[in-house]
Amino acid sequence: MKKLLQPAFDFLLFSNIFMGLCAVAQGLLTLYLIGAKPIYPVAGLLFTSTLGIYNFCILVSKPEQPEKSPYKRVRWFFAHYRLMVTITIVSILSLVPLFFLVSGSSRILLIFLGMISFAYGLPLFAMGDKKFGLRNIPGLKLFLITLVWTMSCVLLPILEAQDGQQISISMRDTTILIAKRFLFIAAIAIPFDIRDLFEDKQLGLKTIAVAWGEKNAYLFCEVLLAGYVVLLFLFKHRGLDTNFIALTLSIALSGWLIFKSKWEKNEYYYFFFLDGVLILQYIFVIAFDRVSIYL
Repeated sequence: MKKLLQPAFDFLLFSNIFMGLCAVAQGLLTLYLIGAKPIYPVAGLLFTSTLGIYNFCILVSKPEQPEKSPYKRVRWFFAHYRLMVTITIVSILSLVPLFFLVSGSSRILLIFLGMISFAYGLPLFAMGDKKFGLRNIPGLKLFLITLVWTMSCVLLPILEAQDGQQISISMRDTTILIAKRFLFIAAIAIPFDIRDLFEDKQLGLKTIAVAWGEKNAYLFCEVLLAGYVVLLFLFKHRGLDTNFIALTLSIALSGWLIFKSKWEKNEYYYFFFLDGVLILQYIFVIAFDRVSIYL
């Protein structure tokens, strides 16, 4: 059974399809929290853009000998090179019709995020003989990843809900949602930098883990999650707030997984369990809300 399931599981994780599903879950979470119905063009955009951009960044940063990479993800990805190129092209091309299914304000946001995403991976800048992308600028890697994820999974669904479902979301509520999600996604992203600490040092990437050290980076993750919980508490609804309970539980789980990642260096742990919290957060909110109906 393991021999049958392992290839499928590797394909799900290492092709970045799972990351696309994580983005969809975060977008659906935003819509659920603001009381909006699922918006399928938004879900499609989140899935295909995440899949396409992640694969594109891997393709443009291909090592000289990927088959000798210490990372199984890299070895798997380039062992299926033609398939991944095809998936990447299809994903990026599918963005075109989806782009015209959303509002004008959403299109402007998508163009802005797309420019950041491509500039992140491509070596567009030069200093002497050395070329580099936005990710190589000290302190910018984590901020850009978190910004793109937050704007895609929070602001894009809000803009479309306001346009298509006439749901009114105040600037205050929008800002709070963005701030909470920014803290959460940043905390999830940092352990990946800690895992890649040695490689990032060799590549000259000034990540938080490289600049502050492993111990301080882990501490910063917990501080970010604590900030998320504080915002949840300050702006929770009165009475039984199932969203507050579900989201707090997901943050507690995230904190435990990040703490455990100090010793767990298995790639499946990061790409399935740690990233999987992005999906679990949405599942928790739905499940607690359903249970409250019967209480």
